[in-house]
Amino acid sequence: MSHRCSLHCIVPPGMLERVARHGDDDQRAWALDTLSKDHSVRSARATNALLMAGKPKRLDVLGRRPAGKAKRTIFDMGNEEQSTGKLVRGEGDKATGDAATDEAYDGLGSTYDFYWETFQRDSIDDQGLHLVGWVHYGRDYDNAFWDGQRMVFGDGDGQLFNRFTISLDVIGHELTHGVTEDEGPLDYQAQSGALNESISDVFGSLVKQHALGQTADQADWLIGAGLLAEGIQGKALRSMAEPGTAFDDPVLGKDSQPAHMRDYVRTVDDNGGVHTNSGIPNRAFYLVATKLGGSAWDRAGRIWYESLRDPTLSRTSGFRRFGHLTERVAKRLYGEGSDEAKAVGDAWEQVGVKL
Repeated sequence: MSHRCSLHCIVPPGMLERVARHGDDDQRAWALDTLSKDHSVRSARATNALLMAGKPKRLDVLGRRPAGKAKRTIFDMGNEEQSTGKLVRGEGDKATGDAATDEAYDGLGSTYDFYWETFQRDSIDDQGLHLVGWVHYGRDYDNAFWDGQRMVFGDGDGQLFNRFTISLDVIGHELTHGVTEDEGPLDYQAQSGALNESISDVFGSLVKQHALGQTADQADWLIGAGLLAEGIQGKALRSMAEPGTAFDDPVLGKDSQPAHMRDYVRTVDDNGGVHTNSGIPNRAFYLVATKLGGSAWDRAGRIWYESLRDPTLSRTSGFRRFGHLTERVAKRLYGEGSDEAKAVGDAWEQVGVKL
């Protein structure tokens, strides 16, 4: 099974399952309800993908904007799940004062600006795709996801998770799943699935760094900073700099991401550990970016982006094949004996991936 239609959620199912086992009655209810919603949306997405097979990729009835200009629309779901939502902010509209609406609007814009200004990519599909966000989805919904057409944000439960629009890298992460679907794709299973997740972490972090004007050494390299509620023992969902250190909480459990191939987790859960083993390529990118210094999107980000777009990238590519590809792309872009090519080769070696 290719898993091309997998639902890409920022909170992995394993974390929610731990909450269901170890949380109090309310926390268990929130986790189980979120898992149930995720399963339902995942099934609907797979069905829609089959129905849309062979049809045009999109029909933009609202008209296209000039390249380099984002087109955003935010709908308020009013804590419902089946509603089409209420239009609350369109492109160019003033801020509404609702934090989730305005954070979603700004996050979609920052992600568009990053891809356009860095890679001259015109939205997720490079054809000016209209960016749509749904906020206030469900009640106490502990997740955010890209469903292939739109970004959907829960408000969190307030005890474990804050609202999911709060973290710009989460928005960049989820929208990058759309980029990978358009350029790759990488099957959402085992190592190719972990690469899929890692690429979203890489560019989610770069979206935030770009918006804040940070260099590689100034960045926090965290995914989901601010997302964990007060009192939770953790700083984020993942750390690219130090996989396995993002959280250690009695309810959420301990961050199980490996930073090296010797600790690779073999499991059937979460499509073969896609959210867990992504720590290995995450750290490889972090090592490249910090070794090269400056703005991480300039050279390290360019190498990863061109590798994602390379026609030799296959749907089942694992860490070693992708590592080979990034090294080859670095040599093509910067020269055979360049600092960039050496940094890439050294980084993969440091995480135990032999090229």
